[in-house]
Amino acid sequence: MSDFSNGAAYVDEQLVPIAEAKISILDWGFLHSDATYDVVHVWKGKFFRLDDHLHRFLAGIDKLHMSIPHNADELRAILIDCVTASGLRDAYVEMICTRGMPAPGSRDPRQCTNRFFAFAIPFVWIANPEKQEQGLHLIVSRSQRIPPESVDPTVKNYHWLDLVMGLYEAYDRGGETAVVVDAHGNLIEGPGFNIFAVNGSTITTPAHGVLEGITRRTVLELAPECGCDVLRQHLPAESVRSADEVFVTSTAGGVMPVTKIDGCKIGSGTPGPVTRTLRDAYWELHENPRCTFQIEYD
Repeated sequence: MSDFSNGAAYVDEQLVPIAEAKISILDWGFLHSDATYDVVHVWKGKFFRLDDHLHRFLAGIDKLHMSIPHNADELRAILIDCVTASGLRDAYVEMICTRGMPAPGSRDPRQCTNRFFAFAIPFVWIANPEKQEQGLHLIVSRSQRIPPESVDPTVKNYHWLDLVMGLYEAYDRGGETAVVVDAHGNLIEGPGFNIFAVNGSTITTPAHGVLEGITRRTVLELAPECGCDVLRQHLPAESVRSADEVFVTSTAGGVMPVTKIDGCKIGSGTPGPVTRTLRDAYWELHENPRCTFQIEYD
């Protein structure tokens, strides 16, 4: 009997244990990073903002001139199947579309047969709850993010070498994670997260050149309810270093405080009140049926 306890994957129209999930070495998703994907999480047996993730995924497929034989309802059913097969109550659930492979000898992407994959594995944290009580040590990397004129950042992609080089720089400089910049030194985003600076009751986040994260969107919606104004504009490194609070957002952890940048503490050096308020409001939404979808396990 197959063991799905470590996760389940949907490959070639069937469910398999995560350890058995395979992709061809000739798939352009692997060879060229020619793919798009999206990640949704399950918390306490409920999908969070699943429809928003499905919409973004399908929009990305369309922008990349790809297609899959599944609509949103069918994708929803496949993701549910991955989660229920694994039995996971807290899960990290990913859906992927790759360019696939063209006919032998062809380099024409129009001749490729696009491929769809999905999987569910145990929930992944950028910073777990214990680490969030301390806050992250962020390094402002010298690495520049791929400009949006080259690769559309609103289409979730695997072009991560700039982010990975930023991470190595952070490790070398004693940090835990990194944020990369644009050509003018403005902060853009980190590996899997958006960034925010807080001054008083005003929250600022980059408006251009970033993935428009679903958790980012949730914070933008929650901020006015928590008594905060939001600015979408450039975020120079110096303005962030002098902010009252800094936090990052991701499906892999929600709203996570940053308490140190480049070795210097932010504000009091502890998670600030605005960050804590938004973090609490974010997790409270996980009990709101407007944002969640209950999974029926066998």
